[in-house]
Amino acid sequence: MAETARKRPKYLNLIKIKLPIAGIASILHRVSGVGIFLMLPLLVWLFELSLRSPESFQELQAVITHPVLKLILIGLLWALLHHFCMGIRILLIDMHIGVDKLQASASAKMVLAVSLPLTLILGAKLW
Repeated sequence: MAETARKRPKYLNLIKIKLPIAGIASILHRVSGVGIFLMLPLLVWLFELSLRSPESFQELQAVITHPVLKLILIGLLWALLHHFCMGIRILLIDMHIGVDKLQASASAKMVLAVSLPLTLILGAKLW
């Protein structure tokens, strides 16, 4: 046991460590979850504006035309799509489907290959 403790590195340079694609997708899943959670007050406020009255709906349409808000909503759209796709991948892994290293790597690539184009397509409609 003392030998393994000596072989461990004392300093890990996280920039030099090459993270596999499944690890990157997992980190992005966590980041997207935090982003969705932090943007909930904005979404609730926008939803409330859309339902309160016809005047507040006009106000919502005026607010949504702002480019900064559109970028925030596109980022939120990516977070939602990535979180959804990655959640399906994690559910399949929990059912022992795609557990092998090659399958896990391919499914992580598929999550990115599906969520990014969907974000571009739906984001273009939003813009």
